[in-house]
Amino acid sequence: MEFTPTEIPDIILIKPKVFEDPRGYFMEVFREERFAALGIAQSFVQENQSLSQKGVLRGLHYQIRQAQGKLVRVVSGEIFDVAVDIRRSSPTFGQWVGATLSAENRHQLWIPAGFAHGFYVTSERAEVLYKVTDYYAPEWERSILWNDPQIGVDWRIPADASPVLSPKDEAGKKLADAELFD
Repeated sequence: MEFTPTEIPDIILIKPKVFEDPRGYFMEVFREERFAALGIAQSFVQENQSLSQKGVLRGLHYQIRQAQGKLVRVVSGEIFDVAVDIRRSSPTFGQWVGATLSAENRHQLWIPAGFAHGFYVTSERAEVLYKVTDYYAPEWERSILWNDPQIGVDWRIPADASPVLSPKDEAGKKLADAELFD
């Protein structure tokens, strides 16, 4: 696996080594010792999977207690995956990074606790798998408005399209008004 820090060094893009032959392919998607050697010594307690149609935007989600680190990958289709630093004391507070994750490129994104996460589906449909470092706790879940101008995420949404949002995501708060981490 190749681990590449993004513009926000805590967010890591992971490119697996893929072994292909006429039968198909094999790759490691997680190896504890390799992750730990790079400072990602987290235990994963839950794995989630979602299916979304083209144009769906999920996020920006986080938990104010039981904060979750996420290891995100796509097993079918393609997404533009985004993480926003919401740690008030961080030098990259309010900044975002994004990466295209797809079944074809097989890349993963490591997003530690302290970041809001979301994605936009760019293919006809996409299945997303992500491991998390703490359990889902709906009472602590919050959403930041996906189009908050203070953050300015470029979601790569075509000019003639509008994202498909859940009511929860439509009601997200601006970063300036959100409950955040210190």
